[in-house]
Amino acid sequence: MIQIEDLRLVRALAKSASLSAAARSMNVTAPALSVRLKRLEAQLGINLAVRSAHRLGLTSEGERLAAEAAQLLDRLETLPEMLQSEGQALSGALRVSAPFGFGRQHVAPLLGKFAKLHPRIRVHLDLLETPWPTRRDADVVIHIGEVRDSSWIAHPLAPNERWLCASPGYLKSERFVPTHPRDVLEHPCICIRENEEDVTLWHFRKRTRSSKPAKPSESIRVTPAMTTNDGDVARQWCEQGLGLVLRSEWDAAAAVARGRLRRLLPQWSFGDVPAVALTPARKGTTARVVELIRFLQAGFRPKAPWRS
Repeated sequence: MIQIEDLRLVRALAKSASLSAAARSMNVTAPALSVRLKRLEAQLGINLAVRSAHRLGLTSEGERLAAEAAQLLDRLETLPEMLQSEGQALSGALRVSAPFGFGRQHVAPLLGKFAKLHPRIRVHLDLLETPWPTRRDADVVIHIGEVRDSSWIAHPLAPNERWLCASPGYLKSERFVPTHPRDVLEHPCICIRENEEDVTLWHFRKRTRSSKPAKPSESIRVTPAMTTNDGDVARQWCEQGLGLVLRSEWDAAAAVARGRLRRLLPQWSFGDVPAVALTPARKGTTARVVELIRFLQAGFRPKAPWRS
């Protein structure tokens, strides 16, 4: 019969690039782990892993067992907290991933306040270029934009639009200010590589009153003068007068308010990219995750901080 430790073994193997790395994650020696793996393979009568001097890979049977093991262990490990009474203090590890800029400016301060309220919770924050879908081991992933993936549940945090911006200095030096999205094609554009999107295809729609049906979306294909994977860098280039940028409202709003950037074509919508908190659908929802989601939503409402 497969034991819980067997499930933990296979889960560790699936997450590790080598037998040594898997052994370190389980706080055992590599030889001991190898013996346990051989014993499990003999018990099941199948090969679970292909091992070499420096690499470790799972067979198709091993991958299937690892997927089942991850789901079973997730539910077993979260079961005590799901049964926790409301009066008990929250405790345990809470793994959160967020994009670099947004995570630094808006998520990290809220997590600090949350940690003070719940001192028995151990908060782990990873700031990444694209936290979703990279961090599938996270309890909560903060994401900017839409998610079409049934393996994740999206919890809305705050509204967020894309703004077309340019610096006042750049606009003074140009012959004309764009009055239509297609005028953008006459200007140098700064593009941001993020979330595996087609960054040179910009979508736009004429805004209408809420009582009228939405206008159909149109698109333009820009040729970027400059490209980066860092939104802060793209905004700074724009502030230096190097071209137009299509940037999230959460990042551009402060620069616009201070006069470093000017918002262009506000009567046109360039797409909503709301801030959401994602939780894995396959995991049981722990009390600490539920409380964190509530806390984040309260921190971003009733009005997003960049709209204050």
